[in-house]
Amino acid sequence: MPADVTFPLPTPYGPGTVTVRHRRTGAGSPLLLLHGIGHHWQAWEPVLPALAEHHEVIAVDLPGFGASPALPAGVPYGLEAVVPVLGQLCTALGIERPHVAGNSLGGLLALGLGRAGLARSVTALAPAGFWTETERRYAYAVLGGMRVGARLLPQPAVGRLARSRAGRALLVSTIYARPGRRDAAAATAETGALRGATGFEATLEAGRGLRFTGGVADLPVTVAWGTRDRILLRRQGVRALRELPDARLVRLPGCGHVPMSDDPELVARVVLDTCAAADRPVRPAAWAVSRPA
Repeated sequence: MPADVTFPLPTPYGPGTVTVRHRRTGAGSPLLLLHGIGHHWQAWEPVLPALAEHHEVIAVDLPGFGASPALPAGVPYGLEAVVPVLGQLCTALGIERPHVAGNSLGGLLALGLGRAGLARSVTALAPAGFWTETERRYAYAVLGGMRVGARLLPQPAVGRLARSRAGRALLVSTIYARPGRRDAAAATAETGALRGATGFEATLEAGRGLRFTGGVADLPVTVAWGTRDRILLRRQGVRALRELPDARLVRLPGCGHVPMSDDPELVARVVLDTCAAADRPVRPAAWAVSRPA
């Protein structure tokens, strides 16, 4: 069952605390899972069973998202501030240098943890931070529209829409290439998470002008992109390799921006292969992930 962990955090106004909701399952080396903006840890549910067969998996609600309260007043939501918070979260959870997999915002944070030496391996699924300014504005417009729609739709209307495949497509097709694979409860909960995300606007504001630079050295890094991503266009994956020359780039055929539901088997394989490479190092150019038959 999900649980909360609370740890101290200094703020410009004195001592504060951060509380993070998380789901912990499986056994083995730790694997931290980070969701995207406006989402929650449940985004990873389609791949949790496969990952938990090999790792102790900790899927978290980032501060200000899902069931995790906002960061304390005065603590910014930018990459340079949130990465140390996640490092302190790992300490509070009793894990050190976990494997990290993240999607979108979570992919950016996963790369930040890798750059800071706080991760054993990194799998970044459609990570933010490799856009042009035009692409960023487009993504922000799409995300902003999703946020407005989620906040304007009354909860009873969301529940009614989620009961049909067409209604679920209306609710979540922007992030999923195959929205019909989400059931009514998941689509309803995702819309609620987007509506209630207290960190949404501050995170968007912190991302203005952001480009991930500096590379991630001395650990396996995979960048994976869905071929049907409607928010962060897949050409950004090629751009990511310029900053991450030792990473591998994996194509996720038929997947949208949040690929864990669109193709759980393929996404789980990508994550597990990256984790395994940390224990059995291979040349990145030799890595290969085949599409399941």
